[in-house]
Amino acid sequence: MQALVEGSRLPDSPYSVALVASDKPEAAGLIWAAEQSIPTFAQSPKGMAKADYEAAIDTALRTAGVEAIALAGYMRLLSDDFVARWRGRIVNIHPSLLPLYKGLDTHQRAIEAGDSHGGCSVHIVTEELDGGEVLGQARVPILPGDTPDTLAERVLAEEHKLYPRIVAEWLSR
Repeated sequence: MQALVEGSRLPDSPYSVALVASDKPEAAGLIWAAEQSIPTFAQSPKGMAKADYEAAIDTALRTAGVEAIALAGYMRLLSDDFVARWRGRIVNIHPSLLPLYKGLDTHQRAIEAGDSHGGCSVHIVTEELDGGEVLGQARVPILPGDTPDTLAERVLAEEHKLYPRIVAEWLSR
């Protein structure tokens, strides 16, 4: 999220960050965003029906004038209805070279498979988990002795470079 905000501040950036939203009201990113004078929305989904929770997020996004959504660290599955309302206007970054290793434990799975590289992918969000069009990827070598944590650290550094660039390219199309 911070890398996306920093990318929005580049002189030639085609996007600005209108809202930072989280399902965790205590999230550090919300505090950071507020310190940057970026509007925030925080709502825990606990005790709410999924449709009601997503309606609250949808209202907050539309009220803020959001035209496209870039997910960053959002680990909840969006409903088909929510995705349909924002069709073609939601992107996500995923810590694998899609279509490999959709879902969780991507680094462990890449290491166990004996892959030479891991990495990350920016993709359009669809109703299929991690199944939308891949807009860009960054490859990271898997080194001898790598653990999921050491690989994750190097992949995260690439995510911070890749995501703002791909979001800018996507929104410039």
